[in-house]
Parts: sequence; C-alpha cells; structure tokens
Amino acid sequence: MLKINNLHVSIKGKEILKGVNLEVKKGEVHAIMGPNGTGKSTLASVIAGKDVFEVTEGTITYKDKNLLELPIEDRAREGIFIGFQYPVEIPGVSINNFMRTALNEIREYKGLQPLSGAQFLKLMEEKKKVVELTSKLSDRSVNEGFSGGEKKRNEIFQMAVLEPELAILDETDSGLDIDALRIVANGVNQLKNSENATVVITHYQRLLDYIVPDVVHILFDGKIVKSGPKELAIELEEKGYDWIKNDYEQGKLI
Repeated sequence: MLKINNLHVSIKGKEILKGVNLEVKKGEVHAIMGPNGTGKSTLASVIAGKDVFEVTEGTITYKDKNLLELPIEDRAREGIFIGFQYPVEIPGVSINNFMRTALNEIREYKGLQPLSGAQFLKLMEEKKKVVELTSKLSDRSVNEGFSGGEKKRNEIFQMAVLEPELAILDETDSGLDIDALRIVANGVNQLKNSENATVVITHYQRLLDYIVPDVVHILFDGKIVKSGPKELAIELEEKGYDWIKNDYEQGKLI
C-alpha cells in the first residue's frame, strides 16, 4: 500500500529525513517511535503533502501511484488520513457540516453519489459510538474550545466517518489521560480491517498496550535505524533512547 524508498527531506536548507525506508501493507499496524527532533512529524507532514518541506531525494509510492505528484486534496480523496499532534480549530464550521462536505468530496472523486441529509445523519450516529462522541460535541464548531482529549477523540471520529485506507496518527496519545487514551485506541482498533493500514507515531510504549502494532520502527537521526516486533517497544521503554543513540554512534545500527 505505502512504500517509501530512500526519502530525504529538508526545510529551509536543513536536512531532517536522511534516507527513510518503509513499507506498509494492507491489514498492518506500524508504530514509529523515536526521541524529539528525529523527523517523525516531518514524515507525517510529507505524506500529508505540506509544502513547507522539500523532498530532495527518494520516492513515496501509494497504491502504485507517485504520492509526491498528488496535490494535498487528492491524497485525502485517495484515502489517506492524517491525525496531527495539534489539531486545528475551525471556528464557525460545525463538525456535522465539515464532515458531510469532506465525505461527499471523497464520494464524488470515486464516482459515487453524495449522501442525502438523512443518510449522513444515520452514518454520523453510527460512527459516534466508535469513540463515544456525544451530540454536545458533534454540534459544536470543529475543535473550537475542545480539550486535548476531545480534539483527539474528534479526530478518530472523523477517521471513522471517512474510512481511510491509510491512517497516519501523529502522537495521538499526546496529552491524553487513561480514559481518553482507551477510548481513542478502542476507536482505532474497531476501524482496523484487512483492507486498510495504520501508522502510529508515538514517544511512548503505553499507547501500544492498546493499539498493538505488527511492526515497530525506531526513527533516529532522520533514518529508521531498527525495526522489530511489538516487543521492541517494550525494550525501548526499558532501556531508553540512549541505548539507540549509543548503538547508532558505534555503528551497530543501520
């Protein structure tokens, strides 16, 4: 589904990603871990299509298409969903209107008829149950005045409505208490199936107690230096990032 080969990315002349290689197949959950400043959020932003970054080398292929040639809007229409660490507020735009517009844009792109008002409201009620979203929240403007946990819950609700083929979740667990973390993770797990894939970007192993990855990758110094099963996250939690730094500097990692 997603294949990244030797990806180099810079911003204002400073190289952030220095040769990332990653392959994600349908039905898989991948976790990307690493300390601050190693390029995790940059990777998510480049996949999303943020134009502040310059791809200087490498390729990103998504469903056999050159992702780097697709405008940001078409990446969403093609089934890519990005959940950012700090979701933006959109004052004056209700969640209902925002989601109906987004969903019907995707349907039009795929040659499908738009949902009627009644069909959309029925869908909304079904998807609210995934993240235990109340009507009190869904009737408000997008993320306006929301707590951190409410914003993240709203993002997973959007994901549930749009049903993306590839979801990139950038530090979804940031700022969440245990209850909110459980609800968000449960939503992600409910949406997983054999035809989609999820990439979870996180600092901490605790999220992976709820969302169990098939593969864990460690991103360090702009490269994925180690990959392994879910137990790699536990090892990283026990040893800390100094372990990775020391092994990397000694040439023991990629």
